[in-house]
Amino acid sequence: MIIENQNDITEAVLSEVARTPNPRTREILSSLVRHLHDFAREVRLTEKEFRDGCAYITELGKRTNESHNEVVLMAGSLGFSMLVCLLNNGNNGQTETTANLLGPFWRTESPRTENDGSIVRSPTPGEPLFVTAAIKDQKGNPVAGAEVDVWHSSTEGFYEQQDPEQADMNLRGKFTTDERGLIRFRSIKPAGYPIPVDGPVGDLLRAQGRHNMRPAHIHFLIYKPGFKTHISQVYVNDDKYLETDVQFGVTKALVGNYIRHENDAPPAPGVQGPWYSLDHTFVIEPGEATLPRPPVSGKASGEKPKLEILERR
Repeated sequence: MIIENQNDITEAVLSEVARTPNPRTREILSSLVRHLHDFAREVRLTEKEFRDGCAYITELGKRTNESHNEVVLMAGSLGFSMLVCLLNNGNNGQTETTANLLGPFWRTESPRTENDGSIVRSPTPGEPLFVTAAIKDQKGNPVAGAEVDVWHSSTEGFYEQQDPEQADMNLRGKFTTDERGLIRFRSIKPAGYPIPVDGPVGDLLRAQGRHNMRPAHIHFLIYKPGFKTHISQVYVNDDKYLETDVQFGVTKALVGNYIRHENDAPPAPGVQGPWYSLDHTFVIEPGEATLPRPPVSGKASGEKPKLEILERR
């Protein structure tokens, strides 16, 4: 088709997209083209803005490496990751769900750990935390034999693969639910942390006057054949960033009850001073058990990175 005006270009592209053999691919591409072209018309996108946008997308790729994924970080900062999550869980967005974001820091091959074991694998400051997680199906029955991957950041604000000073796989572990559908482990109470802002995501947040803080949380990935892989986070209930999470991930179902104990006997020997407990239940749905592609695959080396905190204006 020879183009005569700006309206012809959309029709020409859609006519070629219509040749796509796979129906789902054809549906997605057709909608993408229509929305993308309508976006340019709506904002009257300039040629400079187009070039700047292409450079911005290119930089997202350049900033992504084995220990950091800028693309996933951007998707979360735009609320897109959370939208996709809620559309695809809770009976396809109809009911409340304990599903949540995968985030940019999950690694495969977390160390297998026995129930009641610790995931603190190198000296890490923080108050002791004892977690019990229950995995149930939609009828309330316990799910035994499920693999549960757990990971969270240090109180300094780093996941271990960001921090050369932490042991490999520190604050990570893989558990198997018992006959009651439970896992139990020891760690430290997580703290909120700033997401990295030395790349395109930081430019976005500064342009909007947003902070870059995530409320404290622990990640869970639950896998068992016969069930849809359940990805979740449980947020600390007293964190000041719950309402303004930079990744838009906090839902009511996932604000956990982290209880502080000062006078109670701890569930393990050698605990000095106050300690915390967390009990949380996850409800998983029937479906296909598949593992996501890991957003990172290795550990950073060299000097420990410096954290930058942006203020919300």
